[in-house]
Amino acid sequence: MEINNDSLEVLSNFDENTPVFMMNYLNYKEVVSSTGKTGKETYNDYMKAAFPFFQKIQAEIIFKGKPQVTIIGPSNEKLWDEVLIVKYANKNEFFKLMQFKEYPRALRASALSDSRLIFCK
Repeated sequence: MEINNDSLEVLSNFDENTPVFMMNYLNYKEVVSSTGKTGKETYNDYMKAAFPFFQKIQAEIIFKGKPQVTIIGPSNEKLWDEVLIVKYANKNEFFKLMQFKEYPRALRASALSDSRLIFCK
């Protein structure tokens, strides 16, 4: 998925002394063709590979769970596989993560058929 530069601009103008929350809405591939693993297995590999980068910044996973049922909204929409919420100490910590050249972005992308990364405050 492409990064939305207009949205990054909104984030860059956010108060730098306030925590930032990123909601990851994830839809895994059934099978990753290059490895034969499931998307969920590949995403778990990504999380292991990404962990050292999170240790270099001030960020933590505060929630990880599987959507169960839509309480308000269309009941016929298929829910995606997982929601992950990461708390960054501030916007600068998120931008630090984006600047790591070795960050396993491609591994993350290979696991997902679709995803959303939503800035929340």
